[in-house]
Amino acid sequence: MTRTVLFVCIHNSARSQMAEAFVNASCSDSLRAYSAGLQPGTLNPAVIEVMREIGFDVSRNPAKGVDDPEIRSRDYDYVVTVCDEASAEACPIYPTRGERLHWPFADPSSFSGNRKDVLARTREVRDAIAARVHAWYAEMLPGYTQSR
Repeated sequence: MTRTVLFVCIHNSARSQMAEAFVNASCSDSLRAYSAGLQPGTLNPAVIEVMREIGFDVSRNPAKGVDDPEIRSRDYDYVVTVCDEASAEACPIYPTRGERLHWPFADPSSFSGNRKDVLARTREVRDAIAARVHAWYAEMLPGYTQSR
């Protein structure tokens, strides 16, 4: 049986998109991910770049809202908010029967500085999300080994 997870953040432009990509690439045999935001924006260019560096093309992913019909049409086994602690109050609460989890990650849209610094910080978030996804999946499925 394939379980479903919805990753939710404010804009669906960075963290939730990365988490969705990692789950669907590594855990698709028993877990299908979706993502959405409270106020959907546009994909963060730094996120597109750092994901491409490791073989993920998220450039054509739409930023979806929690009210998007595709998102609303499902019940989710898990809903994971990925907002940072500073934005946790604004992070959407999604109605579902599933288990709710909160994984706080810094928001790449808040990073400032030169391009090199922004990309470096975005890579840190990317790698932290990937590690958290793989650790979570390993908790749910003993014997799991990371494939990507």
